[in-house]
Amino acid sequence: MLLFKKKFLPAIRAGEKTQTIRLWKWRMMRAGQRSYIPGAGYIRVDSVDEVAIDQLTDADAVPDGFPTAAALQAELRDIYGEKLAAGYKAFRVRFHLAEDQQKTSEKR
Repeated sequence: MLLFKKKFLPAIRAGEKTQTIRLWKWRMMRAGQRSYIPGAGYIRVDSVDEVAIDQLTDADAVPDGFPTAAALQAELRDIYGEKLAAGYKAFRVRFHLAEDQQKTSEKR
């Protein structure tokens, strides 16, 4: 299960937010995996790649729902400050709504 702030749920349901950056000690998800987002439904994970937060670009930020890399990096530092200090690794999780969820979202 992936948890998101409520402000991101409409963009996920609309297919606009298609990735998230998560900090984990090790990779917790894999490509092809099915997962659930409360408030959005089931997703299919497309890829999971280790990334360096300081090297994220504006192109990385947009599918994550942010206008710039600086805005994304600031949010990550705010949410994950303790984990960053503890040496956790950052992973980019790319995903899409599962086909049955896309039909449900279109009806909303």
